[in-house]
Amino acid sequence: MTDLAPTPVQLGPWRPRLAAWSGLGLVIEALEHNGGLPTPVNYVDDVLLREPQREPFLALIDHAGLVVCKQVGADHPTHREVRGRSSRGRLSQGEYYHHDGCSGPVKPRVVEIRCPHQATPRHIATAIAPFPASVHAMLHELPAALVTAELAPWHALTLAGGEVPLADCDLVQGLLNRTIRRDLDAESARAYFRAVDLRAGAYREPWSFGESRFIANRNPGRTMQHRRAYLDLHSGGQQNGHLLKRWPAEEA
Repeated sequence: MTDLAPTPVQLGPWRPRLAAWSGLGLVIEALEHNGGLPTPVNYVDDVLLREPQREPFLALIDHAGLVVCKQVGADHPTHREVRGRSSRGRLSQGEYYHHDGCSGPVKPRVVEIRCPHQATPRHIATAIAPFPASVHAMLHELPAALVTAELAPWHALTLAGGEVPLADCDLVQGLLNRTIRRDLDAESARAYFRAVDLRAGAYREPWSFGESRFIANRNPGRTMQHRRAYLDLHSGGQQNGHLLKRWPAEEA
């Protein structure tokens, strides 16, 4: 039987209470103080992103790849709304796996995505997967009919149990994305990415109000990619709550 007891984490006088979660990353349900101090309503900004806990918390994200904070009672002025829309006929750019800030010379260290308290629930998922496992999963799940001459060596390498060198992963992922965009209709592409999620072990749990997901986006060790994920057929017409985001290492 798998031991689901969470690993203790200490951030100065604060100890995160971790959920008994066996999937990707860590899930924080609340904070507890060694001296019995009450936990602030917005424990993310008032404790975790404030000195002296700030750098240890960012280091924890680097190490775990993903840290989910539940039941955060307030948002912060530095959050801004996530843009991007999808249609039934075409995938949005956000539906492809990506690191944040790819157009800039330096990617942000950490991406925080928040589901704020609002009237409408968030029905569309956000999938978060380890990199470069996301690229290897894309190669594994690529239909044989879509394997181009450029992709054939990488596809064969992956099916034989090898791994694409890290230095080549962005190039290979770009080739894969172009192939998917050109050769698959929107719903077939979404089904493909759902299979990629499962193979890569993605985190794509339902959103809850007051939940933040801190994603390791750039570091020398373990990074993640994320995407807007439709887990069912995208038929449209359903109201959907919005998300917020920020780059806490650079913006705070």
